[in-house]
Amino acid sequence: MSETQDARVVYLSLDHIEPSVETLLKRYHVHLYCHKGKLAFIFGDQLLACKAGQFLFWFAESRWSIKSVSKGFKATVLLVEKRFLLDNVPDQGWSINAQLHSRVHPVKDIRSKAEREKILNNFKWLLLRFEETEHRFYEEALKLQMQLFILEMWHSFANEYERRRHSLQTGTLYEQFINLLQQHCLTQREVQFYANALNITPKYLNYLCKIHSDRTASSWIHGHAKERIILLLQNRHLNIAEIAEEMQFSSTSFFTRYVKKILGQTPSSFRMRLD
Repeated sequence: MSETQDARVVYLSLDHIEPSVETLLKRYHVHLYCHKGKLAFIFGDQLLACKAGQFLFWFAESRWSIKSVSKGFKATVLLVEKRFLLDNVPDQGWSINAQLHSRVHPVKDIRSKAEREKILNNFKWLLLRFEETEHRFYEEALKLQMQLFILEMWHSFANEYERRRHSLQTGTLYEQFINLLQQHCLTQREVQFYANALNITPKYLNYLCKIHSDRTASSWIHGHAKERIILLLQNRHLNIAEIAEEMQFSSTSFFTRYVKKILGQTPSSFRMRLD
């Protein structure tokens, strides 16, 4: 088990998931393609399922647990060590959008045989590169393959994201609010902004959020901002001043106060705990 836990890339074929396997999965970023049957799981506070022909992505240490696995279940799984993936993200803008989307919608429909084969081949290519330890430029080649893997996953994500975004354009005001929030939470942290975009009052937006989710609009906004801040602070290529500028805070000190309010610690303290 220790060898598997330390591996940067792990490839599995599963027909059941016992507790020891579930423990292993929680250590890694999980990419799962379901061939047959159904995997039911608790994600956050929701009961969700991944069925035959669907793709599932879980972040390392996400809050999920297995509820049940159907008879005849079969899945191909690729696990990627959490730091190895984050250290090789090719584009931070796409990374944040993809991660926020997947934290809300972990299951994606795979709509064609070609897309399914591309995903499974992507799994194999990364595994083969990881196992080719005699390659003269092993580390460089593995990192490039990891970046290509991520770009291919984003390509699939982008198609799904655009389909979902299009469907939300005619959805309820609450659904439109969530869609706007995913697009603008990096820089817009006031209820008034979203209320104006929907042509309703802040009070009515709060009412909609309470009846649909038992959360206020402000709670949703700060929750998404918190997610973005954590993702940005985990990126060692950005310093704190650059993150503050990216999120359009007027000063680094104002950003620091905001982070301390929602994370309970300063940006510097948060980064020190990552080491």
